[in-house]
Amino acid sequence: MGTRLHPDLIVNGEKVPQSVVAGEVQHHDAPKGKPGIAWRKATNAIAVRTLLLQEARAQNIAIARDEVSPGRFETDEEAQIRGLLEASISVKKPSDEAIKAEWSRAPERFRAPPLWEVSHILFACDPRDEEAKQQAFQRAQTVLKKALTSGAKFSALAKQFSDCGSKSSGGALGQLGPGDTVPEFEAVLRTLSEGAITPEPVLTRHGWHIVRMDALAEGQILPFDSVKRAIAEALEKAAWTSAAREFIDALVAHATIEGADLHGVKG
Repeated sequence: MGTRLHPDLIVNGEKVPQSVVAGEVQHHDAPKGKPGIAWRKATNAIAVRTLLLQEARAQNIAIARDEVSPGRFETDEEAQIRGLLEASISVKKPSDEAIKAEWSRAPERFRAPPLWEVSHILFACDPRDEEAKQQAFQRAQTVLKKALTSGAKFSALAKQFSDCGSKSSGGALGQLGPGDTVPEFEAVLRTLSEGAITPEPVLTRHGWHIVRMDALAEGQILPFDSVKRAIAEALEKAAWTSAAREFIDALVAHATIEGADLHGVKG
């Protein structure tokens, strides 16, 4: 039974159990202390899914489950929604002129992977252990201050304080490229200029890091022929996403929905 905060979701007369919405909430984020936002996002998502399933049934879309990963197949609902979208949406492949225009607009976006020569000092902890995390952070802050203000050599500090095996080489990790390290660490590498040290310790699943960019080699701009296929795929995907949104918007416009607000929602 619905409440004022969580009213029943009814789509074209079909009442959706609240347990279905509750199961969807985990897939939506919200600011701390505001779970109602995640609930509303989940409600909207389930409303759209319900609309699509209703349309699939109306069009007698057959259920043909695809294997989405080794040993894992779509659910019946996923297969039916995919079948509906495949039957209802068609986009043209981008022309050679459109592909070339997209590349010409900003060729510098299409580069070979960069190479980063990096050193770090690790203060190991389990980020899930709040006490250990805070203790490691305090150690990292103390050493970072020395690295930034005392003139102490980074390699000497790494040898003295790091919890990583790289301490024996002064914290040097050698050359790294995209995908060679954990996402949080890589994200920081993309912000550092050559010779720079992170202004604050960086937290990853391994603990807190002080990171120095020893050398940076930006990837070269790639010629058009080498990226033409990737650009074509990206343009086609963008066109399909836009068409899918228009298809869903049309369903919403003709639907009677209680307990959710899909009008004006952007996908």
